[in-house]
Amino acid sequence: MFLENTVNHKEQFGWIEVICGSMFSGKTEELIRRLKRAQFAKQKVEIFKPAIDTRYDDEMVVSHDANEIRSTPVPAAANIAILAQGCDVVGIDEAQFFDDEIVKICNDLANQGIRVIVAGLDMDFKGNPFGPMPALMATAEYVTKVHAVCTRTGNLANYSFRKTDNDKLVMLGETEEYEPLSRAAYYHAMRKDQEK
Repeated sequence: MFLENTVNHKEQFGWIEVICGSMFSGKTEELIRRLKRAQFAKQKVEIFKPAIDTRYDDEMVVSHDANEIRSTPVPAAANIAILAQGCDVVGIDEAQFFDDEIVKICNDLANQGIRVIVAGLDMDFKGNPFGPMPALMATAEYVTKVHAVCTRTGNLANYSFRKTDNDKLVMLGETEEYEPLSRAAYYHAMRKDQEK
Protein backbone atom coordinates (compact mmCIF):
# COMPACT_ATOMS: atom_id res chain seq x y z
CA MET A 1 0.00 0.00 0.00
CA PHE A 2 1.22 3.50 -0.81
CA LEU A 3 1.43 6.08 1.96
CA GLU A 4 1.54 9.74 1.03
CA ASN A 5 4.81 11.59 1.59
CA THR A 6 4.37 13.64 4.81
CA VAL A 7 7.88 13.85 6.26
CA ASN A 8 8.84 17.51 5.69
CA HIS A 9 5.92 19.92 5.36
CA LYS A 10 8.25 22.90 4.73
CA GLU A 11 9.78 21.43 1.59
CA GLN A 12 8.58 23.41 -1.42
CA PHE A 13 8.85 20.58 -3.92
CA GLY A 14 6.28 18.02 -4.90
CA TRP A 15 6.98 14.57 -6.22
CA ILE A 16 6.03 12.07 -8.94
CA GLU A 17 4.32 8.72 -8.37
CA VAL A 18 4.07 6.26 -11.25
CA ILE A 19 1.62 3.37 -11.27
CA CYS A 20 2.49 0.93 -14.07
CA GLY A 21 1.76 -2.58 -15.25
CA SER A 22 -0.05 -4.56 -17.91
CA MET A 23 -3.63 -4.16 -19.02
CA PHE A 24 -6.22 -5.31 -16.46
CA SER A 25 -3.75 -4.93 -13.58
CA GLY A 26 -5.62 -2.20 -11.69
CA LYS A 27 -3.52 0.86 -12.65
CA THR A 28 -6.48 3.17 -13.14
CA GLU A 29 -8.21 1.75 -10.06
CA GLU A 30 -5.16 2.65 -7.94
CA LEU A 31 -4.90 6.09 -9.58
CA ILE A 32 -8.56 6.80 -8.77
CA ARG A 33 -8.09 5.57 -5.18
CA ARG A 34 -5.18 7.95 -4.57
CA LEU A 35 -6.95 10.89 -6.22
CA LYS A 36 -10.15 10.36 -4.21
CA ARG A 37 -8.11 10.28 -1.00
CA ALA A 38 -6.62 13.65 -1.97
CA GLN A 39 -10.11 15.01 -2.67
CA PHE A 40 -11.34 13.77 0.73
CA ALA A 41 -8.40 15.68 2.26
CA LYS A 42 -9.79 18.84 0.59
CA GLN A 43 -6.80 19.17 -1.74
CA LYS A 44 -7.27 20.83 -5.13
CA VAL A 45 -7.09 17.92 -7.59
CA GLU A 46 -7.08 17.94 -11.40
CA ILE A 47 -7.15 14.77 -13.50
CA PHE A 48 -6.10 14.50 -17.14
CA LYS A 49 -6.28 11.82 -19.78
CA PRO A 50 -5.37 11.70 -23.49
CA ALA A 51 -8.22 12.91 -25.69
CA ILE A 52 -7.88 9.74 -27.82
CA ASP A 53 -8.98 7.54 -24.91
CA THR A 54 -12.77 7.38 -25.32
CA ARG A 55 -13.28 3.67 -24.49
CA TYR A 56 -15.66 4.10 -21.54
CA ASP A 57 -16.39 7.82 -21.49
CA ASP A 58 -15.27 11.01 -23.24
CA GLU A 59 -14.50 12.87 -20.02
CA MET A 60 -14.38 10.40 -17.13
CA VAL A 61 -11.38 8.29 -16.21
CA VAL A 62 -12.98 4.87 -15.79
CA SER A 63 -11.40 1.66 -14.51
CA HIS A 64 -12.30 -1.76 -15.93
CA ASP A 65 -14.54 -2.41 -12.93
CA ALA A 66 -16.49 0.83 -13.61
CA ASN A 67 -14.98 3.00 -10.85
CA GLU A 68 -14.71 6.55 -12.22
CA ILE A 69 -13.56 10.10 -11.60
CA ARG A 70 -14.09 13.28 -13.64
CA SER A 71 -11.14 14.28 -15.83
CA THR A 72 -10.13 16.73 -18.51
CA PRO A 73 -9.24 15.12 -21.87
CA VAL A 74 -6.24 16.85 -23.48
CA PRO A 75 -4.75 16.41 -26.96
CA ALA A 76 -1.11 16.89 -25.83
CA ALA A 77 0.99 17.02 -22.66
CA ALA A 78 1.56 20.77 -23.04
CA ASN A 79 -2.11 21.40 -22.19
CA ILE A 80 -1.60 19.86 -18.75
CA ALA A 81 0.95 22.48 -17.71
CA ILE A 82 -1.52 25.27 -18.45
CA LEU A 83 -4.56 23.63 -16.83
CA ALA A 84 -2.79 22.36 -13.70
CA GLN A 85 -1.82 25.73 -12.24
CA GLY A 86 -2.92 26.19 -8.63
CA CYS A 87 -3.39 22.46 -8.00
CA ASP A 88 -2.15 20.45 -5.05
CA VAL A 89 -2.43 17.11 -6.86
CA VAL A 90 -2.41 16.26 -10.58
CA GLY A 91 -3.49 12.83 -11.85
CA ILE A 92 -2.67 11.59 -15.35
CA ASP A 93 -4.11 8.39 -16.79
CA GLU A 94 -2.87 6.43 -19.84
CA ALA A 95 0.43 8.36 -19.85
CA GLN A 96 1.92 6.03 -22.46
CA PHE A 97 -0.26 7.73 -25.09
CA PHE A 98 1.24 11.18 -24.47
CA ASP A 99 4.24 12.60 -26.30
CA ASP A 100 7.68 12.69 -24.63
CA GLU A 101 6.99 16.20 -23.31
CA ILE A 102 4.92 14.58 -20.55
CA VAL A 103 8.18 13.81 -18.70
CA LYS A 104 9.21 17.48 -18.58
CA ILE A 105 5.66 18.56 -17.69
CA CYS A 106 5.50 16.13 -14.75
CA ASN A 107 8.92 17.20 -13.47
CA ASP A 108 8.04 20.89 -13.81
CA LEU A 109 4.81 20.36 -11.88
CA ALA A 110 6.64 18.45 -9.12
CA ASN A 111 9.24 21.24 -8.95
CA GLN A 112 6.36 23.70 -8.38
CA GLY A 113 5.27 21.75 -5.29
CA ILE A 114 2.58 19.60 -6.92
CA ARG A 115 2.07 15.90 -6.19
CA VAL A 116 1.89 14.22 -9.63
CA ILE A 117 0.33 10.75 -9.92
CA VAL A 118 0.75 9.06 -13.30
CA ALA A 119 -0.71 5.74 -14.47
CA GLY A 120 0.19 3.92 -17.67
CA LEU A 121 1.27 0.75 -19.43
CA ASP A 122 4.96 0.09 -18.91
CA MET A 123 5.18 -2.17 -21.99
CA ASP A 124 3.42 -2.26 -25.36
CA PHE A 125 1.89 -5.41 -26.83
CA LYS A 126 5.28 -6.42 -28.25
CA GLY A 127 6.84 -6.41 -24.77
CA ASN A 128 8.86 -3.22 -25.37
CA PRO A 129 8.98 -0.19 -23.03
CA PHE A 130 6.03 2.02 -23.97
CA GLY A 131 6.51 5.66 -24.97
CA PRO A 132 7.50 8.04 -22.17
CA MET A 133 6.84 5.54 -19.37
CA PRO A 134 10.49 4.45 -18.83
CA ALA A 135 11.61 8.08 -18.44
CA LEU A 136 8.70 8.80 -16.08
CA MET A 137 9.63 5.78 -13.95
CA ALA A 138 13.27 6.88 -13.89
CA THR A 139 12.47 10.39 -12.62
CA ALA A 140 9.67 9.42 -10.21
CA GLU A 141 10.17 9.25 -6.47
CA TYR A 142 7.73 6.35 -6.21
CA VAL A 143 7.00 3.57 -8.70
CA THR A 144 4.28 1.00 -8.07
CA LYS A 145 4.12 -1.94 -10.46
CA VAL A 146 0.77 -3.70 -10.32
CA HIS A 147 0.00 -7.09 -11.86
CA ALA A 148 -2.97 -8.74 -13.49
CA VAL A 149 -3.75 -12.45 -13.32
CA CYS A 150 -2.68 -14.49 -16.34
CA THR A 151 -5.74 -15.77 -18.20
CA ARG A 152 -3.90 -18.95 -19.20
CA THR A 153 -1.87 -19.96 -16.14
CA GLY A 154 -3.36 -18.11 -13.19
CA ASN A 155 0.08 -16.70 -12.32
CA LEU A 156 0.89 -13.02 -12.04
CA ALA A 157 0.70 -11.33 -15.43
CA ASN A 158 2.83 -8.40 -16.54
CA TYR A 159 2.39 -8.60 -20.34
CA SER A 160 -0.49 -7.29 -22.46
CA PHE A 161 -0.96 -9.80 -25.27
CA ARG A 162 -2.84 -8.55 -28.34
CA LYS A 163 -5.23 -11.20 -29.66
CA THR A 164 -5.89 -9.45 -33.00
CA ASP A 165 -3.67 -9.18 -36.08
CA ASN A 166 -3.50 -5.37 -35.93
CA ASP A 167 0.17 -4.30 -35.80
CA LYS A 168 -0.41 -0.60 -34.95
CA LEU A 169 1.37 0.44 -31.76
CA VAL A 170 -1.63 2.37 -30.42
CA MET A 171 -4.87 0.40 -30.52
CA LEU A 172 -7.50 0.98 -27.86
CA GLY A 173 -9.17 -2.19 -26.73
CA GLU A 174 -10.56 -4.36 -23.99
CA THR A 175 -10.83 -8.11 -23.32
CA GLU A 176 -11.80 -8.79 -26.95
CA GLU A 177 -8.45 -7.42 -28.17
CA TYR A 178 -6.08 -8.00 -25.23
CA GLU A 179 -5.39 -10.47 -22.46
CA PRO A 180 -2.93 -10.32 -19.57
CA LEU A 181 -0.28 -13.04 -19.67
CA SER A 182 2.59 -14.20 -17.50
CA ARG A 183 6.10 -14.23 -18.95
CA ALA A 184 5.89 -17.93 -19.88
CA ALA A 185 2.41 -17.68 -21.41
CA TYR A 186 3.38 -14.53 -23.33
CA TYR A 187 6.54 -16.21 -24.68
CA HIS A 188 4.56 -19.23 -25.90
CA ALA A 189 1.79 -17.07 -27.40
CA MET A 190 4.30 -14.87 -29.28
CA ARG A 191 6.16 -17.96 -30.55
CA LYS A 192 2.90 -19.47 -31.77
CA ASP A 193 2.03 -16.21 -33.59
CA GLN A 194 5.45 -16.16 -35.29
CA GLU A 195 4.98 -19.72 -36.49
CA LYS A 196 1.70 -18.81 -38.27
